[in-house]
Amino acid sequence: MIEGHGDDLYRYDGIRINFSSNIYARADLSSLERYLCSRMEVIRTYPEPSAGSLERLIARQCGISADQVLVTSGAVDAIYLIAQCYRHLATSHVVQPTFSEYADACRTFGYRDTPDGALCWLCNPNNPTGSVLPPDQVIAMARRHRLLVVDQSYEDYTLQPMIGAAEGVRHDNIVVLHSMTKRYAVPGLRLGYVTASAHIIKQLRSQYRPWAINALSLEAGKWLVEHNFQAIPRLSDYLAETARLRAMLGDIPGIEAHASLTNFFLCTVGTMTASQLKQRLATEHGILIRDAANFVGLSPHHFRIATQSPAENDTLVSAIHSML
Repeated sequence: MIEGHGDDLYRYDGIRINFSSNIYARADLSSLERYLCSRMEVIRTYPEPSAGSLERLIARQCGISADQVLVTSGAVDAIYLIAQCYRHLATSHVVQPTFSEYADACRTFGYRDTPDGALCWLCNPNNPTGSVLPPDQVIAMARRHRLLVVDQSYEDYTLQPMIGAAEGVRHDNIVVLHSMTKRYAVPGLRLGYVTASAHIIKQLRSQYRPWAINALSLEAGKWLVEHNFQAIPRLSDYLAETARLRAMLGDIPGIEAHASLTNFFLCTVGTMTASQLKQRLATEHGILIRDAANFVGLSPHHFRIATQSPAENDTLVSAIHSML
């Protein structure tokens, strides 16, 4: 799905506050920006064909071997690569409602959707619900499928336990996706990586396109890992603000704010559609939310919110309250 995702800021003029992207919006990237400005000469030559230098750094950080890591151009690149590489499995299952690209990738490569599909996709923490499945349940799910892909793109936005890279590679049918885009709040760089057994990584690498990671993204990725960059200063404070925002929205008549274990959560509006609410917030208040009606299993009344600053959150609550 090329269009229909969140953060569609490009469609609107005059947006002051953006609640539609789940990525932390206040990361101090000034040091990274200065470093990249000092490394602009790298655009004059081809980058590494397979980002091996970054893979070695990530492997060291995760406590695994470099042949258990594959760097990709964001998690979406990994999703399509996996679907392509394992198309011989023929059947797939996507745990819904969730990110649309799993199903889109499987349709692209001709999979049949069945409840017991050989290839299973799990988003954990899940977008858009913010729910989190504990590691023992994830591992139990893997036993029911030939291959389980666990997209942990939002693993840095929850305090719940996740499957670590070192644990995941011990299972011969689990692939874990990680998003540097989200961990370091750099969506424009398109960086992610896969951790899995060396056998799975070897299969994926056989379908990998050369020079998938451009030179500036490669430089940025190495700098971020080497400096152990922390995009979110205090996650516990951020999630506490999320709880406050959910409570305030839930107190508005006509709004139901659903439980979440991340910085984002679903709401339902009863007096209009989410599309109508989104349009009015954008045009009348300069506020952008995520219309979640296009997630499989959700209704035209669902929308998604990602926590911003306390003052901006108060502004959203006030705007919605005035409209309802």
